Amino acid sequence: MHLEWPLLVTHAFGFLITLWILKKFAWGPLLSIIEERRTKIADEFQKIEDEKSKVDQLTEEYQGKLKKIDEERRLKMVEGVNEGKKIAEQIKADAHTEAKQLSDKAKLELERDVAKAKVQLKDDMVSIAISAAEKLVNEKLDDAKHRELIGNFIDNLEKA
Repeated sequence: MHLEWPLLVTHAFGFLITLWILKKFAWGPLLSIIEERRTKIADEFQKIEDEKSKVDQLTEEYQGKLKKIDEERRLKMVEGVNEGKKIAEQIKADAHTEAKQLSDKAKLELERDVAKAKVQLKDDMVSIAISAAEKLVNEKLDDAKHRELIGNFIDNLEKA
């Protein structure tokens, strides 16, 4: 095997020229495209991380709002229950007042009826006494007749 130096130098020189041409025209743009792609991917990852943090922040905000809405709902329910209790108490108080008024009215009517009955009883007793007195005056007064008239008078009083 024999080395041919001029051929080796020519090949080496051609290789170096090819390497220089590739470096100048192909390697630089190729590396810049790769670097550009790397930065684009890194930017996309950064955007994804930013969006993820925004989503997390919005999720926390919405969770807070949901808790607040839930608390407001509970407060509204408690207020509604309390309002219902107040209305029930008011209805109960009104019913007691109305029942007392009806009871008082019934008592007054009963007292009037009792007073009317007493007046009527008194009038009946006076008329019975007058009629008994008239009969006594009109009748001859003997002891048996006198006892009979008084018995009739007492019977009439019991009927009245």
